[in-house]
Amino acid sequence: MTTLWGGRFEGAADPLFRRFNDSLPFDHRLLRQDVEGSIAWAGAIAAAGVLTPDERDRLQAALRELLSEAEANPAAVLASGEEDVHSYVESRLVARVGPLGKKLHTGRSRNDQVATDLRLWLRERLGELLSLVRSAQAALLGLAEREQATPIPGYTHLQPAQPLLLAHWCLAYFEMLDRDAERFIDAFGRTNICPLGSGALAGTAYPIDRAKLAEGLGFDAPTANSLDAVASRDFALEALAASAICAAHLSRLAEDLIVYASAEFGLVTMADAFSSGSSLMPQKKNPDALELIRGKFGRILGAFTGLAVTLKGLPLAYNKDLQEDKEPLFDATEHLALCLRVLAPLLDTLIVNRDRCRVAAGAGFANATDLADYLVARGVPFRDAHDAAGRLVRAAIARSARLEDLPLAEMKSVCPAIEQDVFSRLTLEAVLARRDVPGGTAPARVAQALRDARARLSRAEEGGST
Repeated sequence: MTTLWGGRFEGAADPLFRRFNDSLPFDHRLLRQDVEGSIAWAGAIAAAGVLTPDERDRLQAALRELLSEAEANPAAVLASGEEDVHSYVESRLVARVGPLGKKLHTGRSRNDQVATDLRLWLRERLGELLSLVRSAQAALLGLAEREQATPIPGYTHLQPAQPLLLAHWCLAYFEMLDRDAERFIDAFGRTNICPLGSGALAGTAYPIDRAKLAEGLGFDAPTANSLDAVASRDFALEALAASAICAAHLSRLAEDLIVYASAEFGLVTMADAFSSGSSLMPQKKNPDALELIRGKFGRILGAFTGLAVTLKGLPLAYNKDLQEDKEPLFDATEHLALCLRVLAPLLDTLIVNRDRCRVAAGAGFANATDLADYLVARGVPFRDAHDAAGRLVRAAIARSARLEDLPLAEMKSVCPAIEQDVFSRLTLEAVLARRDVPGGTAPARVAQALRDARARLSRAEEGGST
């Protein structure tokens, strides 16, 4: 085991402190990014006159070999006993090229090194999450297109409210995920700035071309302030915030489907591939995939909260507290990615019980608002129309009947303005068709919204990940 800071110290670190302090057990995930950054840094300090071209080439070749070996045998990295990923790379580099390996860190600090590594890693993960969100959106559109004519009950307070098309429900979540995609794109932009060359906090003392260094690593620009570059993790916090919001949307979607799949609702059936049974009750088919998607939100939100609390009140510049940025970021984004991977095939295999959906969509007096609107069209003030419709609902409940099953005479006894044509206004098809406004659930509007959403998704996919 080697340290990058031992000259000031005489005694060895306490083993318990080593266990407490060392980050290799989790920051080994940054090994490829650390090597990529080191290869770029070798080029930058060579251009600044610190290395000869031959030394640069030898270091870069050794770093590539080191990476290949580590990726072929990742267990060896963890078994090395090094303090962190940076000391692992440096110690293995020195073992390969001797004293030349000790030149690589000239003008560089672990502070700007790790900030660069994390940004390199996160921009990849954000691109992956964006791609997975797009796949989930495509699955929602696929379900919507398959079930474009299927009505379902719409709810407020989980009580029957007004009927919808199932495709309209799908499009609601499509829009939520579209905003999530935009948040990941925004987070990518603020992540893709290069801290390398900031040193420990004050900037490097060597004439590094930071703009060229940033460009070579695929960043949009170098960071503007060295203190901010090494001390800030709001880019990671923003990624966690976007992840938490996305996870909240997935949790809501999962909850809807859990309810719809229950025996009491029976609107959908989960495929066996995404369900499980009971160890005791043979009849059970549990929506475990959806319940786990719902449950992951707490974990992801906890990661955001944990990092936010860690960052609160930290003095400039770097503090060891910032080592706590990686585990929540790794964990939360990994579990969000898993949720999104599961969601797309789950939606693709979802079985919609169309007959049951249609019956449920017409139940619960979901056409009562249309009865009130009918009365308004016949000159009755809305508040009076609302009251009359409510009294007719009460009459229908007493008869265990639907509104449209009440005799016309009984309806007229409550409101004389009602005529025979009321019955055509209370059908499920009529209720759906009347919501003919942009964003409404009328079949024609939903069909157009589906076409628009499909075109938007195609443009987004053609435009690349970020």
